[in-house]
Amino acid sequence: MSVFSKDNQPLSEKEALARHIETALAVEPPSGVELELSYQLIKRLFRPMVLGAENIPEQPCLFVGNHSLFALDGWVIGPLMTKELGRFPRGLGDKFLFTNPSVGDFVLKRGAVMGHPEVCSALMRAGQDLIVFPGGAHEAVKPANMKYELQWKERYGFVKLAAKHGYTIMPFGLIGPDEFYGHLLEGQDIPGSPLGKLLKRLGLLTDETRSDMLPPVPLGALGSLFPKPQRCYLGFGEPIDLANYEGRTLTKKQQQAIRAEVAEQIETQLAELLFTREQHKGDDSLLRRMLSI
Repeated sequence: MSVFSKDNQPLSEKEALARHIETALAVEPPSGVELELSYQLIKRLFRPMVLGAENIPEQPCLFVGNHSLFALDGWVIGPLMTKELGRFPRGLGDKFLFTNPSVGDFVLKRGAVMGHPEVCSALMRAGQDLIVFPGGAHEAVKPANMKYELQWKERYGFVKLAAKHGYTIMPFGLIGPDEFYGHLLEGQDIPGSPLGKLLKRLGLLTDETRSDMLPPVPLGALGSLFPKPQRCYLGFGEPIDLANYEGRTLTKKQQQAIRAEVAEQIETQLAELLFTREQHKGDDSLLRRMLSI
């Protein structure tokens, strides 16, 4: 959230939030050359397959899914859903993405918004699609042995907001982006490594740094930083309509039941998508398979 006005004057937090909401509501779905280029890039590089699109209802939804390594899921999902499904879900991001005015305006104008209750409520009142990854940063920096595992801890905010506005939750699973990069070194192992010692000397790593929030050192195609052309599979479960809860305050038990249902559907999608990928492995070219190792 930018803390400056257009003439570079400081804004209070309330003013900055109001400005953020106003700008977010004015954003139009992507179109034209920029959308076409990003869509064609995704299609050619990752050959995505969409399953269960017929499950998505016409009414606005809160799409909820698993978060991918380095949060690269948005790179795939955005153009795919806009171009093929005619939906423009507004991604809910962490506040830190919007603290720098230039970065904040860039991601905001491309559909992402700050994951703040007031922002979400404003978009829901406007009848817009939203997309959230409850695992947040933890899932985006997870070690290789936890790929495709939900790490939601005690987060229920998305359930409360969906119920408050009588929204439909649309669970989905995505596989592929977690394998765009191998892990040369896991984030939790960085502090005790030679790299960690160097980062400490440079002041980029301190004793206060949480090792569970450090990203792994990535290893892309042929040892480069270019993502591996791992094929992607996006699958949608059954919609969970919360219209009957509109305006009501959920009990803890109701929150837990709804969240458990969403998580179960996502995990089912992930299992089915992994199975589908195994069935289609023979469709990939030798070059794609080599670059994806």
